[in-house]
Amino acid sequence: METRRDERINKLAQALKRIDKIHLKEAARLLGVSEMTIRRDLNEQPSSLVLLGGYIVSDPRNAHGHYFVSDQQLHNVNKKRQLAQRAASLIKPNDTVFFDCGTTMPWVIDAIDEGLPFTAVCCAINTFLALKEKSACRVILSGGEFHPDNAVFSPHGNLSILDEICPTLAFISAAGIDPQQGVTCYNFNELPMKLRAMARAQRKVLLADSSKFNKVLPARIGELDQFDMLISDSAPPQALAEHLQQQAVTLLLP
Repeated sequence: METRRDERINKLAQALKRIDKIHLKEAARLLGVSEMTIRRDLNEQPSSLVLLGGYIVSDPRNAHGHYFVSDQQLHNVNKKRQLAQRAASLIKPNDTVFFDCGTTMPWVIDAIDEGLPFTAVCCAINTFLALKEKSACRVILSGGEFHPDNAVFSPHGNLSILDEICPTLAFISAAGIDPQQGVTCYNFNELPMKLRAMARAQRKVLLADSSKFNKVLPARIGELDQFDMLISDSAPPQALAEHLQQQAVTLLLP
């Protein structure tokens, strides 16, 4: 028997056959329920829909990959929220900031003061959707081939929007930080934009919650000494902490 939750999910799924996304507020008006009810509908049980950056979209899991933004967005939420507050405090008026892909970035964006004027460069859908809600922010979205598993646009050829921009800050996300193997992530298609941003930015800031310490993933971003600072929710294990100190990487905690 179809429950009321099932009915609401089906109505939203039908609406998404006509448009690519629905804002949470619009979905609440469409169904005549609260935004919290819709959040609960989407989070309580698996469904064909997911919530990304304030928008309801079809779940991209029909793509073949091993990392999905929709899978990761509710993992380690408290840790991400804590480090996000610290990261957002680094942004000053009129800064130009590169925001990497991943599920930590929307938490950083959410923590930015609504009236703060800044320019943002991004390469992922969930990051873009969060940035466009900041009224004082000028948003630049990099184009290229879209990868639905991690919601990233990767540039084709040798041209990139970052060839013409020098960010004040580059927030780079990582899925693994290890003293020997350095900084790593899941997907090779993330590397071109990460590396371009790191090459152009005045300050390179690595964002990783404590669940990423002493982990190694397939795609290698680089050595830890390529970053000016690491922001996390808690102190790393002793060996990693000593390595950070040796490499002159500043550790920032909440």
